[in-house]
Amino acid sequence: MLQPGTTILGVRNASASDIKPGDFVGIGSQPTASGINGAVQVVIFPASMKGTGEGDRAWDVRPNGSMTNATVADAVTDVNGQTVTLAYKGGGRKINIPGGTRIVALTPATKDNLKPGAEISVQGVSADQGMVSADRISVGLEGASPM
Repeated sequence: MLQPGTTILGVRNASASDIKPGDFVGIGSQPTASGINGAVQVVIFPASMKGTGEGDRAWDVRPNGSMTNATVADAVTDVNGQTVTLAYKGGGRKINIPGGTRIVALTPATKDNLKPGAEISVQGVSADQGMVSADRISVGLEGASPM
């Protein structure tokens, strides 16, 4: 069930070159031998979502993982990939984005994008008769799949 005001977001494939200073991103990462965390996945948020879940916290998808939602303070490209410096209220973190890291950008979408065969991810609460009352749906666009 779609609730009134259900947020529908499109998910598009992106690349490290799409990440610019000032962007708000969510990066799942884990420690590396270099001492700088290595990205496992990156989400580039639209400007309207700046500040969503801001901060750095444990992320249980990977061992010793962290999820950092923050503003890109600077981005440096080198032969080993791209390193970004992220700034959030009360702190910051440098994260290396190695080649092959899954990177997506969230974009506006509508109910029209929810077509048979589209890959989706639904957030909501259980409702009657095994239904889910959705308050947010992410839909893959142009061959991307939601995280």
